[in-house]
Amino acid sequence: MADETPPRIPTALLVLGCPQVPVQTSIAFYLISRLKKAGITPVVAGNKAANTLLVVSDPDRHYLGEVIDLDRAVGLITEKKRDFDRCFVFIHNDAGVSYAATMGAISGAKLYALVYGEHFDEQIKKIDFPCTVIAAKAVHNPLPLKKAIDEVAPWAA
Repeated sequence: MADETPPRIPTALLVLGCPQVPVQTSIAFYLISRLKKAGITPVVAGNKAANTLLVVSDPDRHYLGEVIDLDRAVGLITEKKRDFDRCFVFIHNDAGVSYAATMGAISGAKLYALVYGEHFDEQIKKIDFPCTVIAAKAVHNPLPLKKAIDEVAPWAA
């Protein structure tokens, strides 16, 4: 009997920064749900505050799967110990742009920049590296960013 290797399950990394803008957590959960429905395993990499918000919001892990420290994720990718098929970087400030540029440089993942917040247009102008930009002026109401994500449908790419 031939040795059959099971098909590889695609993965996605969600890079979360400071959860200063309220829509980040709800959009992260939305994206996790859509990715899972598409058969893509999502992994969240965030700072302590961002990760804690997600873990506390989903204590029984109905939606949330693996959660790791953002700096640890960068290290694992840099050391070629891990990589992903897709990478979604949440951007509402300069640090988010820097993380997106870093992920573009160290990872082989298809890169998506999710740009939101009061001054999202200013952040878009700072993106000078290859990626798919998904943007909306979303601060408290996640629907404009959700709509922008749905239009791109990155889980189907």
